[in-house]
Amino acid sequence: MCSGFPAIVSISLCSCTDMGAENPNPFQALFRTVERFSNCVQTHLANFTQQAHRSLPTKKNPLISISSSINADSPATNTHFLVKKPAAPVTKEELGRATWTFLHTLAAQYPENPTRQQKKDVKELMSILSRMYPCQECADHFKEVLRANPVMAGSHDEFSQWLCHVHNIVNRSLGKLIFPCERVDARWGKLDCEQRGCDLQGTTSKHIEP
Repeated sequence: MCSGFPAIVSISLCSCTDMGAENPNPFQALFRTVERFSNCVQTHLANFTQQAHRSLPTKKNPLISISSSINADSPATNTHFLVKKPAAPVTKEELGRATWTFLHTLAAQYPENPTRQQKKDVKELMSILSRMYPCQECADHFKEVLRANPVMAGSHDEFSQWLCHVHNIVNRSLGKLIFPCERVDARWGKLDCEQRGCDLQGTTSKHIEP
């Protein structure tokens, strides 16, 4: 039996010498030696493969496992295993602030000489907000405010001052401070866009349409 590569070599060399003395054809003895050497190597490799196969665990474990208990102080945990919490719903106050920011920015961009369509669109926008605003009590209150204070959008200054006045009505009903409307343009100025690309284009005529 072949137990290792050194033993294989020694046995093969001895066999080659003996058979060379008995057999007048040295090539035949050489071929037999090579054949025995090859069979011994194949047997050794087969035994090695079977031993390696038996040494493998029967259950395959994943290369990377994540423990159910996570140490919050571990740097790896803080870097790779952060769980993003679902975003909380927007509050009524957050929605209100975002809406007023949008409206005052719209007023800041509103042209000094708006077209007939622009004035119509602004009035329609306010009407839609009073019906579709995603807070029913807020929408109902805004509807009452519009009824008592119809939209005035004949020019940039007129629309900005009207919106500030309406905003103060809402603030007063909520017990909030009143904003000085003479500073409305300083508080919500025009958007800073290159080459005034954000400006709304009105009519070039100075005549204010009814």
